Amino acid sequence: MVEFDPRTPNLARMYDYMLGGVTNYAVDREATDRLAELVPHTVPLARVNRGFQQRAVRHLAGSGVRQFLDLGSGLPTQGSVHQIVPGARVVYVDRDPVVAAHATALLRDESRAAFVRADLLDAAGVLERAAAFLDLDRPVGVLLISILHFIPDTGTDDAGGPHAAVAALREALAPGSHLVLTHSTTPGPSPGRAKPAARRGAARTPARIRAFFGDFTLVEPGLVHAADWRPDRPRLAAEPSTASYLMAGVGWKAPDPQV
Repeated sequence: MVEFDPRTPNLARMYDYMLGGVTNYAVDREATDRLAELVPHTVPLARVNRGFQQRAVRHLAGSGVRQFLDLGSGLPTQGSVHQIVPGARVVYVDRDPVVAAHATALLRDESRAAFVRADLLDAAGVLERAAAFLDLDRPVGVLLISILHFIPDTGTDDAGGPHAAVAALREALAPGSHLVLTHSTTPGPSPGRAKPAARRGAARTPARIRAFFGDFTLVEPGLVHAADWRPDRPRLAAEPSTASYLMAGVGWKAPDPQV
């Protein structure tokens, strides 16, 4: 069993603190406060990231999606999927053992949400384990929120890399499924659900980010800055502008017209 070390900051707990959560230690709060002093947009951008995720999940629920697979989930707190759509079945996936220990404890009393410790690059393994909780013959909302920019490409054909893994996920999904993602447009780390792999992250162009959706149909307004994807209210003229480091989009798998 993984023991929580109160002397070592954890990026998932830091993100929880940025969102106003309580699943964090003093060392996480201190590290976050120092980071925010160095990079002032850290906390606002984390909240922009979570705000997009919640709007996208509400959109999927309104479209009839009742199953979600949240990859690179971090801690399931502060408005996570099962809290936004209480009647949905949700599988959270992360490879961090500390996250796994925290998340398993947090979800102990949740009958419709489960946690799986796995690596999203192992798409087949993720799907096999998720199938124990989700019906993959029905539409699923797959979330890749601020995770792909921490995984570099492996080569020109991306064999075994993030594009290949996401393609395998798209192929396995039933028609009516959705793919939801945010991706940093800068080479530096994003505060959204940061991962240890940030040291080896990948800065991708919007076109390369768009490629993650494959032949999925992008839901309007398409691939845009996260704050601009269906905001809950118009932006005020005097409102400070959050730095636009995150692209966001939602893709839909249309039914096969030949079926």
